[in-house]
Amino acid sequence: MKKICWFVSLIALIAAATAATAAQTKKAARIGLLSPGNLQRQTQNPRMQAFFQGLRELGWVEGKNLIVERRFANDQLSQLYGLAIDLAALKVDVIVTAAFPSAKAAKNATSTIPIVILDPGDPVGTGLVASLARPGGNVTGISSIAPDLATKRLQLLKETATKISRVAVFFNNEIPPAEIAMKELATTAGALKLDLQPVPVQNPNDFDKAFDLITQQHVDGLIVFADPLTFSTSEIIVNFANGSHRPALYAAQEFVDTGGLMSYGPGYPNMFHRGAHFVDRILKGTKAAELPVEQPMQFDFVINLKTANQIGLTIPPNVLARADKVIR
Repeated sequence: MKKICWFVSLIALIAAATAATAAQTKKAARIGLLSPGNLQRQTQNPRMQAFFQGLRELGWVEGKNLIVERRFANDQLSQLYGLAIDLAALKVDVIVTAAFPSAKAAKNATSTIPIVILDPGDPVGTGLVASLARPGGNVTGISSIAPDLATKRLQLLKETATKISRVAVFFNNEIPPAEIAMKELATTAGALKLDLQPVPVQNPNDFDKAFDLITQQHVDGLIVFADPLTFSTSEIIVNFANGSHRPALYAAQEFVDTGGLMSYGPGYPNMFHRGAHFVDRILKGTKAAELPVEQPMQFDFVINLKTANQIGLTIPPNVLARADKVIR
């Protein structure tokens, strides 16, 4: 009789454990992650590490109550729309995008699945949302553009390299946020008495031509926008700038970590960490349209003194004192 009772109890325990596992699986949220880059870069990217850390702090743990469907375009931006369609077909609970091309692809792929955009440039100017306060539709998140950001970058470059007169601007002219920032820079350049040399690039094959143009036009300073293309070719751009002894200001710290001279931009890891808050709210029932788009609150100015010495540039003390981080 005891054996029978023991056997029945064992069956009951197994059944309970199975039911608990099934319940846990059923309750697991599923998010889609759409990236223009590749798996290796995402794994090493402090931004995405901060995003997942933010999710964990909010109680969402991959493999427990969270399933992540990752899709990478491997720098082939034309593939993003098909990947977004794939995520929509899976009926994920929310799609998270990094950079404007991914955000645009996701918005074009679905009007019903909530989309959290991270680092999308100017989401209003590019039509991703109706307004920051009332985004409408199924898109919300954090903008990577703040008022006068492009202006501040050009001012910092001029204050640092006071003798420059002609500045080249690397940008992907297929990405609308870059066009918007270029207009802002043009206004600022006039006030600073600087000539701008737009250098549009769309793929890695364009860089040799771009470098020749910079040399021919006697450019003596560089501004480099942050986008999927410039991120994936950061070493090429940094090596050219340093090798030709041209002071350059980049839009993200990743370029300085590669050896670039200076960067000024949003605190991207903090921004992506904040992005987890949007995902959490949506998974708990809040509609994307009810979540105002936020603008970055923290901006980091980073200077690489090793590179300054390498290119023969002395950083003015008043500029150095304003740096949030100095690499020596």
